[in-house]
Formats: sequence, C-alpha cells, structure tokens
Amino acid sequence: MSLSVIRPGMLTTVQDAGRFGYRQAGVIVSGPMDTQALRQANLLVGNPQGAAGLEITLRGPTIQFEADHLIVLTGADLSPTLNGQPVPLRRPVAVTRGCELTFGVARSGCRAYLAVSGGLAVPEVLNSRATYLRAGIGGFEGRALQAGDVVPVAEPTELGSQLRAHLTTPHPARPWVAASWSIAPSWPVSLTRTATIRVMRGPEYNQFTETSQQAFWTQKFTVTPSSDRMGYRLHGLELQRHNHQETLSTAVTFGTVQVPAGGLPIILMADHQTTGGYPRIAQVISTDFSLLAQLPMGGKLRFQEVTLAEAHHAYLHQEQTLHQLARAIQLTVRHQ
Repeated sequence: MSLSVIRPGMLTTVQDAGRFGYRQAGVIVSGPMDTQALRQANLLVGNPQGAAGLEITLRGPTIQFEADHLIVLTGADLSPTLNGQPVPLRRPVAVTRGCELTFGVARSGCRAYLAVSGGLAVPEVLNSRATYLRAGIGGFEGRALQAGDVVPVAEPTELGSQLRAHLTTPHPARPWVAASWSIAPSWPVSLTRTATIRVMRGPEYNQFTETSQQAFWTQKFTVTPSSDRMGYRLHGLELQRHNHQETLSTAVTFGTVQVPAGGLPIILMADHQTTGGYPRIAQVISTDFSLLAQLPMGGKLRFQEVTLAEAHHAYLHQEQTLHQLARAIQLTVRHQ
C-alpha cells in the first residue's frame, strides 16, 4: 500500500507528533506546524493521534493512490480535488486505487494535512517519523517529497476499516466517496484577516522599555517572507530594551517570542532550536499554535496577554474537544 507523488508541490513533508526525548542532546522535536489539524486528521481515519501524515504547504502536490484507502484532509483549504472533483475537508473519504489528489489555490490558511488510515510507514528515526529538513533525518529520506517518490502506507486500523466499509458499501461503483458528516474547522483564520495570538509574558519581559511593552500589546506585526518552519520573523515597530546586556542561552520551545538586537520579534515554530540567547518577551500558549501555523507570509497578528490560568483553561477545552471527537467517531462506527 502506498502513495505515488506525481508532482511534489511547494513543500510537502511527512510529519508525526514529533521527536521527543532528545532535546538534551540538541535534537529538536520537529513535527507538524498545526498539531491540532494533524491530530484531527488522524482521528477521522481511525489512527492514533500522533500517526504520520503529510504536511502540505500552500501549493500542494499531485498524489496518486496505489491502493484503496481511507483518507482525510484537514487544516488549510488549498482547493483539493480528487479526479478533478472538489473534495470536502474534515470528513473521511474512501478512495479507490488510481484516484488522483491535486490542489489549487489557497482559499484559507496555508498548511493542509493528509492522513491515511494506518498512517505513513516511513522508517522511524529516534522514535519518530517526523521530517527534520535542516538535519536531513526522518520522514521520507530526510527531505521534502519529490516527483517519483513512493510513500509506503501501513495496513489500515480496525476503526479505519470500519469507517471505510460504511462509505464504500452504498457506492461500490464510485472512485471515491466522502462521509455525510464532518467536523468544524479548528481555527477561524483566513488569508485576509489579522489573527490575535494569545501569549503570556516571557522571563525577560521586564527588560523592555515601557513604550516597547505597550507597543508589543497594541501594534500589529507582519509575518515576513524570511519565515519558515524554524521561526516566524515579524516586521513591525522595533522593540527596545533598557540595556543591551548579553543574555545567557537558555531553553526555548514552540511559541517562544524572542527579540534579537534589531528589535523585531521572532516566534519559534515547529523546527525551533533547543536553546536561544535572545530575550524572551512572551510565550504563545499552545492552544494558539494552530492559528499561528496557518498565518501565511504577509499575514498580520496582534498579541493578547492571558494568564496562566486562562492558558490552562483553553488547553483543557481543546483536549476535551478532541476527546469528544474521538468518542463521537467510535459511536458513529458502533451505530452503523
């Protein structure tokens, strides 16, 4: 069972939940930029939430399915089609061998996720199938997909097989069929909107002048073209510190907002380094990583301060929602 890559798209990589447990050795976590979208995708095809799928950035690939599969697309709306017909997002789709998946223009967001029941079966590196492009490890030969690649797929899960059986039985002659139900999008961002990103104050917040602190909360920042999976470089009002005393390198994580000497913030993303020496003015709460990951180059954001208790509440709500989704899918299969 496999997927054949006809055209690779702009940047298509294999990602799973990430490579945990090696940061003390300088090995980054990597994994999906929009974690919630990949977790939702896996749930919708009966996979464990951390199974490997494809992260598709802006200009998507053309993929041919070499066997019958149960698939789903979540995250950005990149105008996907199957055999030339629009395919709905966030609902399981049974495809037959030979079906061709293509993408068009980005209608909203910039990263879509393709999950296949059973998950992509590329070799694990340090207990993860996530692609770390800068080190050339994980994923498919440590790199983005190229034309001609054949990506192996594991056997479908029992739950995925049950979901697919429900979809294929009433429509045996159709090359693909989508479920009649779907889930709501996990983020409301569009290409034309400014996102509000919730953050908590960072350890070095008080090193910044009162004027810069005020600007951080009130000014809009733009995601620049020099951004990538490692970090979003922002353009906006330059933030100033009381002094330029050197800061010792210390641990950083996904969502850490650093401010280098030039005064323009950098938000660390999925491929962030393990330590950094720039002052940390804020930390994006994990619930907003997905919203942040879907901002395209040129997208604008504004920071909103929240307390630790508010961040915990948002996280618990998010996890409860995913738990309810998993439970609803199981009940759907049980009552079919």
